[in-house]
Amino acid sequence: MKLLALLLAGSLYGADLLDNPAINYNYAPVHDPVARLDPGKLKSDLRCVLDALHVPVESQIAVFSKTSLQAPLIGPNNPRTIFFNDSVAVGWMKGGFIELAALDPRQGVQFYTFDPRSYAPPRFEKGRDCLRCHVGEATLDVPGLVVRSTYTAPDGSPMLIYGGSAVDHRTPIEDRWGGWFVTGSVGKVHHLGNAVIRAQGDPKAMEPLHGKTDSDVAALMLFDHQMHMANLIIRIGWDARAGAGGLVESAKELVDYMLFVDEAPLPGKLEGKFAEVFGKNAIRDSKGRSLRDLDLQKRLLRYPCSYMIYSEAFDALPGEAKDAIYKRLWQILSGREKDKKYARLSVTDRRAVTEILRDTKKDLPLYFK
Repeated sequence: MKLLALLLAGSLYGADLLDNPAINYNYAPVHDPVARLDPGKLKSDLRCVLDALHVPVESQIAVFSKTSLQAPLIGPNNPRTIFFNDSVAVGWMKGGFIELAALDPRQGVQFYTFDPRSYAPPRFEKGRDCLRCHVGEATLDVPGLVVRSTYTAPDGSPMLIYGGSAVDHRTPIEDRWGGWFVTGSVGKVHHLGNAVIRAQGDPKAMEPLHGKTDSDVAALMLFDHQMHMANLIIRIGWDARAGAGGLVESAKELVDYMLFVDEAPLPGKLEGKFAEVFGKNAIRDSKGRSLRDLDLQKRLLRYPCSYMIYSEAFDALPGEAKDAIYKRLWQILSGREKDKKYARLSVTDRRAVTEILRDTKKDLPLYFK
């Protein structure tokens, strides 16, 4: 799905926007979490990189489809593991180098590789080739991140002839996680993970995989949400900086996603180890509530508003973009927006989200008070 703003802005989009003087993606200074590190002080092991970036090891998820820069190495017996926090994703598999995607407050997602075996002293290399897959309709035409679900052959090759899709929290669970391992308690929830297509190629004849790598279901759910949320934040920020227009429509799409208006319902209870770690040190209101509190029974979050509203990227949005978002957010939370699709946001949910934001978001406009 494309934003209406993409249609309105015409030639500003795609490669032209990356080169727009207001963006200057390839050459402007960056201040993302990876750029702030001194690689010469890092050891060669993955754990050292995760610790330096404050990425919890419990966030581990694992993909076995060959859908990455190091695709030849990936398969069910050697999956690519991904670890993440609110601003960085770190990928690694045995025999390969470390891949990093970091959300810069202004410049969007920056891609790096880190292979201490190749350079002395070690250094982060900018992953220019990553943009071939990480700029497109699925990322809203900005350098971003996308989660894919694909039918997968026994060796890990994606069977694109049978389709596949980009995934976010709007995707029905039964269509998610093709090509991924899924661990934790999923009860009777049906999904496409932990299985490959039989050699003869019937997409309905899935063969379960044994010897799964840890790939926490709670972490997967959060990753699915967060990647598209980050792209939406980058998109509206670039729209504003490049003078693309369409901010009102962009804000509507972003706020709908932020408030989980079209979230696919959970068909059963999920339990993952990452849930407790994710809520640790959360920003809480005077009643002890946080936007990082998980539900995992009927929906992802207990209070339906994205925790990415606290991210550096959101805080760094141009004033006109943030104004458009807050105005739309208040229209919905206050009940002034009467469209039937917002009926799924109960009065209780709206009040709770409003109260949490009042207590925890310092730059809220006065009309929220």
